[in-house]
Amino acid sequence: MIKVGTIGTGFIVDWFLTSVKDNEGIECHAVYSRTKEKGEALAVKYDVSKVYTDLDEMLDDPELNFIYVASPNSLHYEYALKSLLKGKNVILEKPFTETAMQAEKLSKLAKENKLFLFEAITTLYMPNYLLIKEKLNEIGRIRMVQCNFSQYSSRYDKLLNNEMTNVFDPSFAGGCLVDLNIYNLHFCCGLFGIPDKINYYANKWENGIDTSGILILTYPDFHCSLVAAKDSSSANITQIQGEKGYIQVNREVSMCRDVMIKTKDSENHFELQDKMISLYYEVKEFVKLYNAQDYQTCYQALDYSCKVVKLLEQARADAGIYYR
Repeated sequence: MIKVGTIGTGFIVDWFLTSVKDNEGIECHAVYSRTKEKGEALAVKYDVSKVYTDLDEMLDDPELNFIYVASPNSLHYEYALKSLLKGKNVILEKPFTETAMQAEKLSKLAKENKLFLFEAITTLYMPNYLLIKEKLNEIGRIRMVQCNFSQYSSRYDKLLNNEMTNVFDPSFAGGCLVDLNIYNLHFCCGLFGIPDKINYYANKWENGIDTSGILILTYPDFHCSLVAAKDSSSANITQIQGEKGYIQVNREVSMCRDVMIKTKDSENHFELQDKMISLYYEVKEFVKLYNAQDYQTCYQALDYSCKVVKLLEQARADAGIYYR
């Protein structure tokens, strides 16, 4: 049984705890928040017995064997490191870490101490995504990929009024790349592997953070154009174009819903996901791997996460985006 304690009180923690309730083999036994009132409100909502305002106290709780880290991006590494050093398995929200060096250090520590360390990136575990991977060969040799995940943010309104929030603050490792375009990046890397080259063309605020932008992934035979925006909106759609047809996803890739595969001979629509909250599927997979004590699969995914963090670091450098 996974007995988890959570760090953070944002909406993503709500989604995670809903997914915990919907899955067997996992229970939440504690929540941590620097603000007691927020922690208590979350605990009451999800019937959690313990509320901590001291992180070290929660990490010393012998009842807990997993920690879910959903803090601001800039604290991911610190909290995951503390948790691993306390002998806890970790589920770490995206973006995994700020730098490849941090990711490698966490990976090394988890492997040396035989601990599970998962990156919580919804896309990779959804049934529709796995179906796309399975049927990719039906559209022939890939020639072009386009992803758009654009979602106008109310926090951009605050930014226009000179009110800073974590998502647009370089000191909190914010920006559109690591908030939205990371899903597009995982979608493509999970299907096609790590690209030969990555470039990022960003629209930046005066503080240097990206509010929208286009990632270009270069593979030997094709390119991927990955668009994401928090300063404007668009129809969210993904198309994988092959010589024999194309695959279309009519929602953002973080949800991966409404999949259509069209070839010269057929058009088929697929919807294999009956859960509205996409975190359900990643939680289900983490429980499965833990119950099977499948460290090999976990560490393969961990190696992949480290490679994606390196790509994100390269993309920020290409666009001249610097934290702190």
